[in-house]
Amino acid sequence: MGVLYLCSTPLGNLNDVTRRVLDVLSQVDLIAAEDTRQTRKLLNHYGITAKTTSYHEHNEREKASYLLAELTQGKEIALVSDAGTPAISDPGFFLIKQALAAGHQITVLPGPSAVISALVVSGFTPHPFYFVGFLPRKKGERQELLQELAENLWTGVFYESPRRLRETLKEFCSLWGEQRRVAVVRELTKKFEEVFRGTFAEALDHFSAAPLGEITLVVEGKQSVEDRQFTGDYQAIQEGVDVLVRAGAGVHDACKGVARALGLSKSQVYKAYHEK
Repeated sequence: MGVLYLCSTPLGNLNDVTRRVLDVLSQVDLIAAEDTRQTRKLLNHYGITAKTTSYHEHNEREKASYLLAELTQGKEIALVSDAGTPAISDPGFFLIKQALAAGHQITVLPGPSAVISALVVSGFTPHPFYFVGFLPRKKGERQELLQELAENLWTGVFYESPRRLRETLKEFCSLWGEQRRVAVVRELTKKFEEVFRGTFAEALDHFSAAPLGEITLVVEGKQSVEDRQFTGDYQAIQEGVDVLVRAGAGVHDACKGVARALGLSKSQVYKAYHEK
């Protein structure tokens, strides 16, 4: 029987690929790629000459039959998506189910994941958490799902496209409240990486126009704003605000800037600054 390797590939920085993934990509009989042109960039960067075939959402069922036939002949196949781990909001799950049913060996090669990277950099409680992926495109289905999740105490992770970001933030504001906090993680590992931390209302203000790049949203679980207890570093807040004030910013704007950097509300920073 054949072997199907599930290979995690870089989110943007080609140096994030693992040595093991490179070894497998160099040795397999075939690489099934979400976009062969995108995968070729990685292969060319590391001097890997390998046979590739496209495997994406529009041909995954048809192409799965071909790949399963190759596995039955004892071939070794690497499955990759454009970035991150296959089957996580990317093609792969159907092929994995079919390969398991046919008795083929499946091996996962862990590596980059936008879900985990965004979660840990957000500053919100990393566990427990839930992952949704992309929200439904139909407004009614999307709002129904958001209403179901509104009272969830766990940290939530979502994918979103740049052009739909503002619309999605508005729906979060409407259904979850303007003061729920969110981390908008954009262009992870790339040159223009950005992590915005603040409330939904502040995020809407910050992203006044549709941004560029891949976006992951990390949203704090249901928690009354009044119940939040500040447990941060008072000295760090005071020093941060003082630095900005000495640079010419007003106290209000300085507190706003520090709040964004630390993932706190402006009122929390303002209160902590003046209390100490």
